[in-house]
Amino acid sequence: MLSQNGRIQREELQALWESLQQKVDRMIGQMGDKSPHVAAQETGIYDDMRLDWWTAGFWPGMLWIMHDMTGKEHYKEAAWEWDSRFERRMIEDHNFHHDVGFQFLPSAIMKYKVTGDQDGKRRGLAAANFLAGRFNMAGGFLRAWNQDKTGWSIIDSAMNLSLLFWAAEEIGDPRFAHIGKTHADTIIKHFIREDGSVNHIVSFDPSSGEAIESLGGQGAGPNSAWSRGAAWALHGMANVYRYTGDKTYLYASQRVAHYFMAMLPADSIPHWDFRAAKSLDEEPRDTSAAACAASGLIELSEALPEIQGRPYREAAERILLSLTRSYGTWDRPEHEAILLSGTGNKPAGSNVNVSLIYGDYYYIEAVAKLMGWKRRIF
Repeated sequence: MLSQNGRIQREELQALWESLQQKVDRMIGQMGDKSPHVAAQETGIYDDMRLDWWTAGFWPGMLWIMHDMTGKEHYKEAAWEWDSRFERRMIEDHNFHHDVGFQFLPSAIMKYKVTGDQDGKRRGLAAANFLAGRFNMAGGFLRAWNQDKTGWSIIDSAMNLSLLFWAAEEIGDPRFAHIGKTHADTIIKHFIREDGSVNHIVSFDPSSGEAIESLGGQGAGPNSAWSRGAAWALHGMANVYRYTGDKTYLYASQRVAHYFMAMLPADSIPHWDFRAAKSLDEEPRDTSAAACAASGLIELSEALPEIQGRPYREAAERILLSLTRSYGTWDRPEHEAILLSGTGNKPAGSNVNVSLIYGDYYYIEAVAKLMGWKRRIF
């Protein structure tokens, strides 16, 4: 429960962490070497996606956080080979794209940070080079996906920028940071609206760099407010501030955070889009947006003096408490995921009211931060 100062009581937090260890231990046995994305609510069984699918890094990321926090070797053993599997896939025909940060930050780079493994460092730098190669100089943006939409960029890329800033710091080459800052500036100019809501897709002329239009993407429409997009922006801009110290990005994160917090329903778990056409009471929630935003709110709170950061941390703790009490699978040991009620792509009718591996990852990341974890990767 929340104490009088708005914080999760230490006893409940410790009990939650112990429950998470038990859950992840069970997942190791259940999942084997699967690359999970979605677990249907009816079966609770995670699927097995190809290694160049954008979600492939989140399961090893969960394992590395658990190893870093506990020192237990079985988490390390289960996580160890994932980045080498990604590397082998990269030298074949593949579909890696703007989301290589989601794949290599929580696997190769986390492995390097925790163990000093030089292969992890090498693989992380190769991924950073790959991402930098997607930069459109005329428009100042990182290109999304690999289809023929060469002028498209998406808000999800805000979370991949940490790959570029890490590489710049690691080898002392500011070119990576220049690209990261330029794309972050484009996010502020073209993606984050004045009220703090966020566009999912912005289309640019790939030759001139001129912005053409915003597109609904996974949101309800071009002018809607997709909640996970807001979470990507909130968390991503807080990360850019941590790397650069430039308050432009801090203020951008705060603007999105204020909108996100103001739009939350009574139980603090957002609907999939804050501006869906129907009554929001009829719309599905998205626990993955909640978990990512909670982790970003903690990041934001730690970037500020305690009295200024407190409202963000308290909002994060309310979200995590609601996720824990109302959306977890604690009483369903056969269910391979942690959180229920995620929404993947509602406009496409895809993965609605399911468990999502990135929701599970950001939930563990956020709880670990509350427990004192300081090894930031995103």
